[in-house]
Amino acid sequence: MITKDTLEKLAKKLMFEMNDDEYKTLEDEFKIILKQMDFIDNIKDIDDVEAMTYPFDLELDDSNMREDIPCNEISFDDMVINVKDYEDNRVKVPKVVE
Repeated sequence: MITKDTLEKLAKKLMFEMNDDEYKTLEDEFKIILKQMDFIDNIKDIDDVEAMTYPFDLELDDSNMREDIPCNEISFDDMVINVKDYEDNRVKVPKVVE
């Protein structure tokens, strides 16, 4: 069950600001989704059905695709000109998610 408390914690981690009406709407939507998942779980022999990834058979012809050749590469020295911090040839970026 998804509670308002759980949603508030997730919203805080994702830096979302929501009002009480939005929490109520989201909580109601999760109730519907969980009911639908329970319904699907109760379908007889559902585990025996092969998952459908695409509704039609695809025939891929690689002759139409270009070869993946790197171009316009810049040197490490040119790259570090625009970088604030780096270590072991890797750019260090600020943490964005807890």
